Amino acid sequence: MTVAIAVVGVGILTLLIAAISEKKKGQCKDYKITIKSEKSDLFLDNKEVFRLLSAAAGGSVKGQQVSALNIRKLEAILENSAWISDAQLYFDNSNVLHVAITESEPIARLFTEEGNSFYIDSAMKRMPLSEKASIRVPVFTGFPDKKKLAKKDSALLGDVKKVAQFINTDPFWSAQTSAIDITGQQNFEITPVVGNNIIRIGNAEDLDKKFHRLLLFYQSVLSKTGFDKYKIIDAQYDGQIVAMQKKENAGKVNKEQLRQNVQKLIRQSLEVQNDTLVTAKNISANAVLQNDDNRPALSPDSNSDKKEISSPNPVKLSFKSTPEKKPNPKKPAKAVMPKKN
Repeated sequence: MTVAIAVVGVGILTLLIAAISEKKKGQCKDYKITIKSEKSDLFLDNKEVFRLLSAAAGGSVKGQQVSALNIRKLEAILENSAWISDAQLYFDNSNVLHVAITESEPIARLFTEEGNSFYIDSAMKRMPLSEKASIRVPVFTGFPDKKKLAKKDSALLGDVKKVAQFINTDPFWSAQTSAIDITGQQNFEITPVVGNNIIRIGNAEDLDKKFHRLLLFYQSVLSKTGFDKYKIIDAQYDGQIVAMQKKENAGKVNKEQLRQNVQKLIRQSLEVQNDTLVTAKNISANAVLQNDDNRPALSPDSNSDKKEISSPNPVKLSFKSTPEKKPNPKKPAKAVMPKKN
């Protein structure tokens, strides 16, 4: 019995080896290319992938011996393209080569100090511009113009990735961000679409908290004062917004129209996200606007070593949580001692 099983096993193995050998002797009859992308406007098309594939294979793959095509080498060459993040190649039983391509997705466009421009993907790989399509992503200016990045520049690129990914996933700030400038201290300053001012967010830490404070500032202050009253809005300090007013007056403000404008701006964001900082009952924005000679107390989570902004009329907006009021339990009645006769 054991001998019979062994003979059958050897026979099956022989047939498999023969089938594999025969397949390798065959020619590539055709190819099929599929491109996977999250965007409808593809930077790549089948013609471009075929050109890359032919260059990697040393000619058209159709008609070549299957054994002459090194699948792993072809995949590696295709993945060297800036627009391809992953390539999977295989032959089916009919000797048709299947080429499955996953396209790289830009997350930000960078302009260097010398005026050069390129995209980066989520792996921080540089991607050239394309004439076939353009994509709306956050635009950063002031990036160092170096072919080989120093350690601090690589860290800066990581911060660019964090800021870009945050903005890309937030409907409100994606619509409200015109450009992000990188300062000499490698901090970030946003130029908004609506409003003639600069928004400072500092580094890429605690982005969710910073942008939440900014959203509250839009809702609580700018809806009443106007978008152009402050030339600097600084959100990089814990628990507060520091704003610097313009010297000139913005003129008469239509408060109702401003309120409607701000509500329109944040409506999309509030519909998509459950913004607890805005909607929760136990949180309120205690907006206190005062001049330098009468500054409000900072909230408990504020930085004590923050720097001051030189301005004729700087103001602060502190955000503090309002604790829920708990009913006072009724005190038990005191025992009354009977008077002595």
